[in-house]
Parts: sequence; structure tokens; C-alpha cells
Amino acid sequence: VITRPEMEIGRYHWMYRSSRPHRYHHVPALRGNISPLGIQGCFECCIKCLGGVPYASLVATILCFSGVALFCGCGHVALTGTVSILEQHFSTTASDHALLSEVIQLMQYVIYGIASFFFLYGIILLAEGFYTTSAVKELHGEFKTTACGRCISGMFVFLTYVLGVAWLGVFGFSAVPVFMFYNIWSTCEVIKSFQANVTVPGDQICVDIRQYGIIPWNAVPGKACGPILENICNTNEFYMSYHLFIVACAGAGATVIALIHFLMILSSNWAYLKDASKMQAYQDIKAKEEQELQDIQSRSKEQLNSYT
Repeated sequence: VITRPEMEIGRYHWMYRSSRPHRYHHVPALRGNISPLGIQGCFECCIKCLGGVPYASLVATILCFSGVALFCGCGHVALTGTVSILEQHFSTTASDHALLSEVIQLMQYVIYGIASFFFLYGIILLAEGFYTTSAVKELHGEFKTTACGRCISGMFVFLTYVLGVAWLGVFGFSAVPVFMFYNIWSTCEVIKSFQANVTVPGDQICVDIRQYGIIPWNAVPGKACGPILENICNTNEFYMSYHLFIVACAGAGATVIALIHFLMILSSNWAYLKDASKMQAYQDIKAKEEQELQDIQSRSKEQLNSYT
């Protein structure tokens, strides 16, 4: 004869035994330098550390640092050489190019600020990459994402987008001096090719800097023709400034690519953090339900003990 308490025990096991998920804990095999006590060796620790490195953020940071360094360093030296060329060959009066000199000096100070800002910003984005990588690696562990962390990641996405649009403008602006120097250099090449042709005098081939708007129309001489222009192209200042402007433009382009790379990484990391927060909420609810189930079990056992 089955008593009532025994029937309650059987009904309880039939209802709740299958509802609780089984947990299987993986026991790692002993291999390599892992001791029987579970202490990892040097090789396993190195592999674990390398697995947490955000390589995408690291590559983007190196590309960003390289592009900003090329743009700032080469641009600073090229601007100084440009002022020297204008003062010596195209505008002998200091008052004619005073405004241009002030603008170039201001741009050099801006370059200092850009270099400092992107050095700090690149380090911050790299640190954010380490933070998010650790979050993704430990989604099912003790890692806890907060609303503040997700808000900061979203803010980085917006700021990087704004900086990427701004650097597109910088990249286009840095191509203007390259275009100007290329026109001067190509004119010098035309003069050299006409030296063998007597019917075409080289003195009629000129470059007027005033038409670019960088110096006023009353600047003296304002233009260079024939052999004078050819001598300008043969100077070290012109050669260095021309090539440095090319490198600075390439550095601006590399910075744009790095910011686009950062934007993709940050967007992906923000999505991962959002999923991690949902997983965290699910685990909290699951833990609460399991705790309630354990409370029901304990109360049932107390009732059964009172019956017996």
C-alpha cells in the first residue's frame, strides 16, 4: 500500500526532475605543462593572454598612428618650405604674404593639437577594444556589462564617425598643395623639353601663383617664367616640399582608412555588448527561477518530514 507522503514524493519528482536543466562541467585533460593540481604552465598562460588581444583594434591603432604621424610631421615641414619658396621667388614684400604666413603658422599649431589628440584617442580606442574583447570572451562567466559601458561604446561610435567625416575633408584639403606643386613641376618639365626647340622660347612659359589665391594680385613678382621657374624646380626646398606634401596626403588617406576600420570595430563591439547584456538578464532570470525551485524543494522536504 502506497501512503500519501510517498505519492507526494513521486509526483514531485515526476514534475520537477525533468524541468531542471542538466549541467555538464567539462574537465580539461592533463597535457602539456599543466600539473595534476590544475596549475597552468607558461605556454598555456601565453596562449590565453594572446587570445584576449584585440588584433583588429591593434591594427587600426597602428595604422591610425602611422597616418597621423606622416600627415603631421611631413605637413609641418612642407608648410615651412612653402613659405620659404614664396618669400624668395614669388612675394619679396613681407606685407603681401603676411596673412598667408599667419595662416600657415596657425595650421602648424593645429597640427600639434591633432597629433596629441589622436595619440590619446588611439590609446583609448585600443583600451576599449581590450575591454570589449574580454566581455565577449566571458559572456558566460562572471563578467557583468553595465548601461554606462554600453553608453560609452555608443559614444565612441558617434565620435569616430564624426572624426572620419572630418578627416575626409582633411584628405581633400591636403590634395590641394599636391595639385599646385604638380602643376609647377609639370611646367618645368615642359620648359626642359622646349630647350631643344628654338622656335618656342621658354620665357613665355610661366607659373602665376596669384591665380591660386594664396597671395594677393599686387604681390611682386607673383609669377616665375622660363629659366627662373626651372631653377625654382631644381631647388631642394621645392623638391622636398613637393614630396612631403604627397606623403602627408597619403598619411591623411591612411588615417581615414584607420577611422573607418575603427568604426566597424566599435559598431561590432557595441552589438556584442548589447547581446551580452541580454544574456546577462537571461542568466539572472534563470538563476532566480532555479533559486525558487530550490526553495520549493526544501519546503516540500520539510512537509514530507513533518508527515513522517
